[in-house]
Amino acid sequence: MTATHTKDIDATVEQISALVEAGADVVRVAVDSSKDAEALAEISRQVSANLAVDLQENYRLAEVIAPFVSKLRYNPGHLYHHEREKPWQEKVQYLADVAKEHDCAMRVGVNCGSVDPAKKERYDVDDSISPMLESALDHCGFLDDIGFTRYCVSLKDSDPKKVIEVNTRFASSRPDIPLHLGVTEAGMPPDGVIKTRIAFEQLISKGIGDTIRVSLTVPSSRKPEEIEAGRQILTDIAAGRVRSVVDFGLESLNIISCPSCSRVENEAFIDLAQQVKEMTKYAQDHAVTIAVMGCRVNGPGETDDADLGLWCGPKFVNLKKGPKELGAYSYDAILDRLREELDAIIEEKTTAGVD
Repeated sequence: MTATHTKDIDATVEQISALVEAGADVVRVAVDSSKDAEALAEISRQVSANLAVDLQENYRLAEVIAPFVSKLRYNPGHLYHHEREKPWQEKVQYLADVAKEHDCAMRVGVNCGSVDPAKKERYDVDDSISPMLESALDHCGFLDDIGFTRYCVSLKDSDPKKVIEVNTRFASSRPDIPLHLGVTEAGMPPDGVIKTRIAFEQLISKGIGDTIRVSLTVPSSRKPEEIEAGRQILTDIAAGRVRSVVDFGLESLNIISCPSCSRVENEAFIDLAQQVKEMTKYAQDHAVTIAVMGCRVNGPGETDDADLGLWCGPKFVNLKKGPKELGAYSYDAILDRLREELDAIIEEKTTAGVD
């Protein structure tokens, strides 16, 4: 996925070309506004890549950008946030009609942090997999019923073990549907590569998965590293170099951070993620999860399950403890405030005997 601002045509074309040169077969671009859509029309004329477009913020832009892309991607969870009075089936019917008219495929992209709220309410708070699975199966069933079959599905989580479980369960239920694999918010290298490798090795070695994406928190100029990491993982799998999950020695401290993309509102997010990793090294033996998100799209929802969550705006970083908002802090002040909360959580877990 591109990390440049889509409306910056020259930068986006340059990055797409770099990704293709590194070996990318499909490049995903985010379109959140009419200006992005206008830019995409020109971008598509300047590149030869298969373009997939991300429609999280405004699904109605599909009819504007469909003539210029190969695939439309929508997130069932985000779809509920727009035109809430309309049933999701009506929105998906619209997307399918647009895709048919312009000969586009579609991807149903289900993420752990953005699932239909009604489905989450049916399951225990600790069960994040079942709502994802039910959402994906419902959308697949509806697309089948309306006669749209040119689609694939992705089911992503930041925990590779959950990625393995949810995709295995889906493949068992619907082996006929292509699966796009990925670990969302895998974080910075090398840990982000390791988390991704865990999921890919276990799934692909069992014949599960048709396309892949490696999502790393790296500066825009280093995005081709994601392609290189993915190709190396595939090469190792093909050569039989597959290990069990327990062979990977990840620390108890778990830093989740989303990949840099065009929605990042302050590039200081990349540096902050690295600073969080460095600052928290003293806590690496404690079972604490810290999420660092780069924008308003993934930030509010996908930090809820972390012990501590940071989602970054243009000038301030919003700090959360689980789903509870703790306030907004400047980029200069957030690390000291985060340390205070981290120390408190470690003390809580130690006192309770659960760390």
